[in-house]
Amino acid sequence: MDEAGAVRLVRPIAIIRHPIYSMLFPVPVVCFLGVLLTDIAYVKSDGALIWLSFSSWLLLFGLLFGAIAALVLLIDVIRSPGLRRGAGWAHLLFFYAALLVELFSVFIHERDGWTAVVPIGLTASIVGAVLILIAAWLRRPAVEVVP
Repeated sequence: MDEAGAVRLVRPIAIIRHPIYSMLFPVPVVCFLGVLLTDIAYVKSDGALIWLSFSSWLLLFGLLFGAIAALVLLIDVIRSPGLRRGAGWAHLLFFYAALLVELFSVFIHERDGWTAVVPIGLTASIVGAVLILIAAWLRRPAVEVVP
């Protein structure tokens, strides 16, 4: 067997053979899409503050789980040569870009009243949602099982 051509297989960080990243990544995806929906609801309701509160909580949980998932993803990318090829780097960059945009969005959403969402907050939510959807599209299937 040719040892120079052999690729070293590295398992991703896992709990009971299920990768941790695959468990964490859907949370920020759902939260950031929820932020976009609650921002649209805020605009359509002529400024009902409950929608602004929903957006703030969704941003908080999306960023919290996203930060943990980003750390696990970075460790997996560093450890696994398979993730460094092809869409692995693109997924990482789009995911990190989505986290940065939504972090910026937190500061916008903490302002008071209508200006917390219209127009910059809603724009940041749209950009963040598009970035997280691209990252999700580039992600390996979530049902993968570590051999």
